[in-house]
Amino acid sequence: MTAHTHSIPFTIDYVEISVTDMQVARDFYGAAFGWSFTTYGDQYSGIRTAAEMGSDGEEAGGLLLVEKVTRGGPLVLLYADDIDDAVKRVTRAGGTVVNGPYDFPGGRRFHFLDPSGNELGVWSAS
Repeated sequence: MTAHTHSIPFTIDYVEISVTDMQVARDFYGAAFGWSFTTYGDQYSGIRTAAEMGSDGEEAGGLLLVEKVTRGGPLVLLYADDIDDAVKRVTRAGGTVVNGPYDFPGGRRFHFLDPSGNELGVWSAS
C-alpha cells in the first residue's frame, strides 16, 4: 500500500470491507460503482474510487478476504447524484436492496447487501 496524502487527524481515512470471494467482490464493486483495485496477493485488494483516480497510488480502502462476514458493524454510506440509477447499478451488479429507497432528513437513501453479505448504503440529496 502506498502512503496516504490525506493526513488529516481524526478523520476517516481508509475503510476495509471484509469479503468472502475476492474476485466476486471486485467484479461487484467495479460494475456497481466503477471502482478499480490494486491486488496485494490473494487476501487483499486496495480500493480506488473516483476520488483517487487522479492520484498516484492513493486508495480509499481495501477488500480483505475472510471466511465469514458478520453484519451489524459500522454502516458505510456512499454518495450518488441519482439514487434511482444507483439502485439499478447495485442490482445489475448482483447486490440486493434490503431497505428503501426512502426519504430521510437531507435526501433519499437505500441499503443493500453486497455478494458477501455486507450491508452498505447509498444516499442522495434529492
